[in-house]
Amino acid sequence: MFNKVLIANRGEIAVRIAATLQEMGIIAVGVHSDPDRRAVHFRAMDEAYSLPGNTSAETYLRGDKIIDLARSHGVDAIHPGYGFLSENEDFAQACQDAGITFIGPSPRVIRDMGDKIIAKETFAKAGVPVVPGWAGSTDIGIAALKQEASKIGYPVLIKAAAGGGGKGMRIVNAEGELAAALEAAQREAGSAFGDSRVFMEKYITRPRHVEIQIFGDAHGNAVHLFERECSIQRRHQKIIEESPSPALSPELRQKMGSAAVMAAKAIGYTNAGTVEFILDPNGSFYFLEVNTRLQVEHPVTEMVTHRDLVRAQLAVAAGQKLPFTQEELRQDGHAIECRIYAEDPGRGFLPSIGTLARYVEPRGPGIRIDSGVRQGSEVTVYYDPMLAKLVCWARTRDEAIEKTLWALDRYAIMGVTTNTGFLRDVIDHAEFRRGNLHTHFLGEHSIGGNGSAQPPEAAVIAAALHVRQVGGGRQSARAADIASSTDPWETAGAWRGV
Repeated sequence: MFNKVLIANRGEIAVRIAATLQEMGIIAVGVHSDPDRRAVHFRAMDEAYSLPGNTSAETYLRGDKIIDLARSHGVDAIHPGYGFLSENEDFAQACQDAGITFIGPSPRVIRDMGDKIIAKETFAKAGVPVVPGWAGSTDIGIAALKQEASKIGYPVLIKAAAGGGGKGMRIVNAEGELAAALEAAQREAGSAFGDSRVFMEKYITRPRHVEIQIFGDAHGNAVHLFERECSIQRRHQKIIEESPSPALSPELRQKMGSAAVMAAKAIGYTNAGTVEFILDPNGSFYFLEVNTRLQVEHPVTEMVTHRDLVRAQLAVAAGQKLPFTQEELRQDGHAIECRIYAEDPGRGFLPSIGTLARYVEPRGPGIRIDSGVRQGSEVTVYYDPMLAKLVCWARTRDEAIEKTLWALDRYAIMGVTTNTGFLRDVIDHAEFRRGNLHTHFLGEHSIGGNGSAQPPEAAVIAAALHVRQVGGGRQSARAADIASSTDPWETAGAWRGV
């Protein structure tokens, strides 16, 4: 096993990886940008080193600087977390060339699975169901492209070959829309990924997004750790995930799991990954893409399987066999994850920048919070505004929903606006409770843009007095007026004691 591992990431995922490393007696090495020099992940490490600069491009995306630090400080392996360099085949290859283990799949697999056309062709040959589509050269001209789209059948979806996150993607409902959509998708793909190649596939209306956690080792073993339902998305980004999926029967679960393992074996997959599928309302499922890294939502799987996925990643990267067989894996209970963002639902979900004047997490049985902040942390313009992930586990889905609502009500964050109220509105929606989910859920149902968690005025004053005590700031006139007539702790309700 490794002696020293560098975590090439920041925030909650860096803190979470460090916890497993330290549990295993491995030295956790961190890196930090200038804005992160007092961040929680910096303080969580056994050793931490500076990446001078502010932006991601200057710091966490500088693989050369990270590898130089790893060499200088005797690092055995690098864990990339998610985002940043986690799916960068050049970085994985550079680690390999430097004699440092990259904790993830091989550079070849990252490269091939990053190209959606290659991935789709590979899995179709292996017998994995794929969405009907076309992936030739767009040089054939618009007339020929219209013929291909007609063969597929409208609506069709134009997608970037090298991208994700909704960029380079356009829905085309009729032939007259194709030329403009194609041009826009190519332009956006070229700008976002430096690769303007696109392909077309059948657009599935009201699909679910269901992904399967896979794991492979260098000894030819591959397993799946069941599914995660990820249909609640905003702008093609997941915000709520759960396991098990309320849509899957035991038979469908077995079919999708087997297809994911088939996909893993077809490409010689090692380490942790995710095979994403779209699930048609009629129960048919189709391959979407492979994420060649640990997912943001991996805690959902950890909660229902009682397995530490980071520990398994380390074992596989060190050359060991998978620490579990398919027969040993079980789903137990139900888990729901919410991504807590510093953003304002009432203003189009714009990021909310500032200092966390008060930050208190809910605590209770079955509640896990992977957090990258604490009271006094700053939310800056430089990085994604996700603060933490709230994960709630219970015996049944109904109990998990109630526990999540309870926890969201008791998440006290002041100083920035958050999406906790919005998340609560989604989870408490009658259709969510029934499990009637699809990727257009938020567009179809009017779930407030004003659902940001706003504490009662008394709690605002309590926080204002707290900030004055710790920061020496002047009490606002509003704070003074209310404080003079109100005992905050008599009227704070759910915010009392925060």
